[in-house]
Amino acid sequence: INAALGPTNTGKTFYAIERMTSYQSGIIGLPLRLLTKEVFDKISKKVGPSRTAMITGEERIIPQNPKYWVCTVESMPTDIPVDFVAIDEIQLLNDPERGYAFTEKILQMRGMYETLLMGSDNVEKLIKKLVPNIKFINRSRYSKLSYSGYKKITNLPRRSAVVAFSMDSVYSIAEVLRKHKGGVAIIMGALSPRTRNAQVKMYQDGEVDYIVATDAIGMGLNLDLNHVVFAENRKFDGKQYRNLNAHELGQIAGRAGRYKKNGTFGVTAEVNDLDIKSILAIENHEYEKKKFAFWRNSKLNFDNLEKLIYSLEVDSRNHLLKKSPPAEDFRTLKKLSENEKIRKSLNNKDNLKLFWELCQIPDFRQNNEIYHHNAIENIYFHLLEKGKLSDEALDKYTKRLNAGNLDN
Repeated sequence: INAALGPTNTGKTFYAIERMTSYQSGIIGLPLRLLTKEVFDKISKKVGPSRTAMITGEERIIPQNPKYWVCTVESMPTDIPVDFVAIDEIQLLNDPERGYAFTEKILQMRGMYETLLMGSDNVEKLIKKLVPNIKFINRSRYSKLSYSGYKKITNLPRRSAVVAFSMDSVYSIAEVLRKHKGGVAIIMGALSPRTRNAQVKMYQDGEVDYIVATDAIGMGLNLDLNHVVFAENRKFDGKQYRNLNAHELGQIAGRAGRYKKNGTFGVTAEVNDLDIKSILAIENHEYEKKKFAFWRNSKLNFDNLEKLIYSLEVDSRNHLLKKSPPAEDFRTLKKLSENEKIRKSLNNKDNLKLFWELCQIPDFRQNNEIYHHNAIENIYFHLLEKGKLSDEALDKYTKRLNAGNLDN
């Protein structure tokens, strides 16, 4: 078990691809759908598309007999024995929303010959305690990252990315750039996979020189960027609006300057100059150490609904593993099980397991909980009655979710 740790632009993902394809089989878990697609394309080109599968919360490409699986961390299959397993951006084990999924894979998923963890070196001490027999491979950044201060949006150099944290901000900034600079690419998690991939390609092919993005570009995505500028440094974290910490800013800023080309980062719009402490932390890649991981029990009890809920709420009894806040799937389970018809149907293990699996369907649109819950309820009772879901039935149950930018 190895851990390749270091800042952005140290070649960790390239190293993982090389290690994985040196074996007969492997699974790699990545933090972002866009990065998953990028790595999938690289591995497909290297070993052939008939041997490479991709699974994310939105897309599945699974040939008849794949040997290499490229997935988002939450989508990594846990029942396929492979020679090699890699998990990227392991510092996300400390994330309140997704941390438990990273922690589970870090603690439980192993390749038969090699397991590789990758991420920031601010988790080194924590990982050493959680995985005592691990070997560390510390990596240095290939290029220098420097702070360049404030620039107006209209004065940004070519090959720049502007980062904001709301859909309205992204679109309004893009409009300003289009007016003054010409074309611009937009990258947001809310876009469909096809649209996101097309926007990235448009930028990478040089058709446009500017990107406006959310922090979707911050997790390992390899773009030809010279400069990253923050138009906002506050975001909604699911509970409140807060300022990004130095490590979060550094993760995004580090997209500037790839391989041996130096990069710069700065601020624009209404954002004030960063404080000197944050600037030095980002330039020197020195961040506050992670002290615990979020955790959720994965050994679930399906004897009945109450026991399932209890098993999802159990404590780890380990001070390094902090109980995760209730995730979307658990909140969905509790809310929908208040429905008397659903509750009465959960009278055996098979029904309960099916219901729990359906509760894990992501809320793709994230703007209407009622539609999401109705879709899960309808699919659940359809499966109980007919045993399988036809394309026509799926289209019927999800058409209200599709307002034009969700791919089939």
